[in-house]
Amino acid sequence: MIVFELICSRRHRFEGWFASGDDFDRQKGRGLLSCPVCGGGSVDKLPTARIQKSQPAERAKPKRQRAPARQEMTVGAFIDHVLLNSEDVGKAFPDEARRIHRRLAPARAIRGTATREETAELLDEGVPVLPLPIPPRGEWH
Repeated sequence: MIVFELICSRRHRFEGWFASGDDFDRQKGRGLLSCPVCGGGSVDKLPTARIQKSQPAERAKPKRQRAPARQEMTVGAFIDHVLLNSEDVGKAFPDEARRIHRRLAPARAIRGTATREETAELLDEGVPVLPLPIPPRGEWH
C-alpha cells in the first residue's frame, strides 16, 4: 500500500491509500476519485518530499554490517508530528522561546508565530528555532 496526500480543486487536502502509483492513475483516469469534504471529482496528488531521518555513512571499505533501514517521512506527516507533539504558544512564541532557552520556563517543544525579524533576533541570541511554513489553524483544509 502507498499513501498519497491529495488535494481537490477547492483546495481540500486529504489522504488516499492505493495499491500502487499506477493504481492511483487508473482510478483517477476512470473518474473514481472524489473529495471526502466537498465531493468534487477533480483530485490531484500533492508533491511529497522525503525527509531522511538517518543516513548511513558512506565507506570506502566493504560494509561489515547491513545499513540501518532508512526512515522516511512525508512533509505532511512531519507537520502532523510537529502539531501533535508541541505546545501552541501563538504570538508569545519569541518570549516563551527565550524563557525556555534561559531556563526560566520548563523545557518543552513549542510552536507559534514570529515575524522574520523576531526569528532573526532569536537566532542571533543563540535560541534554537526552526521556521516552518505551517499555516495558522484557521487556514487548514
